Amino acid sequence: MPPIDTYQPQITSGCKRLCDIVLSLLGLGLTLPFWPLIALAIKLNSKGPIFYRQLRVGKIEQDTVDLFEIIKFRTMYHSEKNQADLSWAKKADPRVTTVGRFLRDTRIDEIPQFINVLRGDMSFIGPRPERPELCGSLQNALPFYLERTAGLKPGLTGLAQVNHGYDNTIEDVKEKIGWDHAYAVTLGSPWQWLKMDCYILIKTIKIMLTRKGQ
Repeated sequence: MPPIDTYQPQITSGCKRLCDIVLSLLGLGLTLPFWPLIALAIKLNSKGPIFYRQLRVGKIEQDTVDLFEIIKFRTMYHSEKNQADLSWAKKADPRVTTVGRFLRDTRIDEIPQFINVLRGDMSFIGPRPERPELCGSLQNALPFYLERTAGLKPGLTGLAQVNHGYDNTIEDVKEKIGWDHAYAVTLGSPWQWLKMDCYILIKTIKIMLTRKGQ
């Protein structure tokens, strides 16, 4: 299939990037005063760095695949074993710290990704960014897996994320592919895109306030 951005009007692309810059600056401005408290809680709860950095797949086009380093607040116990473990996090994952579980439930662990959005690595809203090691195996198992991000930057939140939470199984990924493609279709119309992004933002805030993150 052709890259999804061939269906995306230039006005939508430009407005989306402008919104990314404004929202990421606003998000950083509102949350930065709380970063020291979050950092202190992480350090008191377990040994290791405050931030978790990992290589992720960015925008995919016909001839290129962008890679970038994602930034999150660390939510797992720091060890070489956990760093090398490619398995998905489970609901009661023993690798996740007590503070980390709260950060995940409220999606606070994602807040440092405002930096990724401001840099242009990610968009505020888009498909979930995945690890390069998993992309190949998922593409082999699920046709059209990589096409879900074709021409789109991965997002801090997204239609799939607010409707399905984190991945636990291949079936979860399969269901989220449909949500990701549904979001891509809305980008064909600036008005439909704006309505969809507002819906996703409102639902994301609700998830954070009610601790319904998975």
